[in-house]
Amino acid sequence: MKVKLFADGADKATMIKMAGNPTISGLTTNPTLLRKAGVENYEKFAKDVLSAITEKSVSFEVISDDFDEMLKQARTISSWGNNVYVKIPITNSRGVYSPSLIKTLNQEGIKINVTAITQVHQVKFVLDNLPSKKGVYISVFAGRIADAGADYLKIMKEAVELVKDTDIEIIWASPRELYNVVQADSIGCHIITCTTDILNKLPLLGKDLDEYSRETAEMFLNDAKQSGYTL
Repeated sequence: MKVKLFADGADKATMIKMAGNPTISGLTTNPTLLRKAGVENYEKFAKDVLSAITEKSVSFEVISDDFDEMLKQARTISSWGNNVYVKIPITNSRGVYSPSLIKTLNQEGIKINVTAITQVHQVKFVLDNLPSKKGVYISVFAGRIADAGADYLKIMKEAVELVKDTDIEIIWASPRELYNVVQADSIGCHIITCTTDILNKLPLLGKDLDEYSRETAEMFLNDAKQSGYTL
């Protein structure tokens, strides 16, 4: 497959392990994952990770709702390493877009990952506000689009088409299953972020389905026996 795999998580040991895996091209995290992982000091955690991961891209997110503060934080985060991409949400919590923030960061040569995108017009908004088309990821949350009952594949295809003549890379974010990796590759999506649960299923790609059926029946039988169930 041509689609690049990014590991998504917030466990330092796992991130470092994934960075050493040749099938993993980059890494991402976010404040929600960090909180779930029990990270207490964001900057210390990030710098510890970056001391071990120096080649593959790592995306860290700003943690403010104010655009001026986002700009300051983005500059700070970017200074942590040449392989750092700064995650900027497409909108703040009040639903306000900031074209000037995206423009300024892009003009300063700061690598950005515009995140939390769920609609095609948001992708267009990003494109319209980029003086340079280099050093940019656009993360479209296909899984959340699917959760809303919308046609995520159509939106992902349109997003990929919009950037086809640029150096921008579309990230298929929040996948829900391994098949999303196959789908992302089939439409020419550049990157897909995957949690460890999905990455661990990669060896199943291409598995014989008849054999999978037999193994499933065997699993049910063994679990019934081990539980001592009787009828």
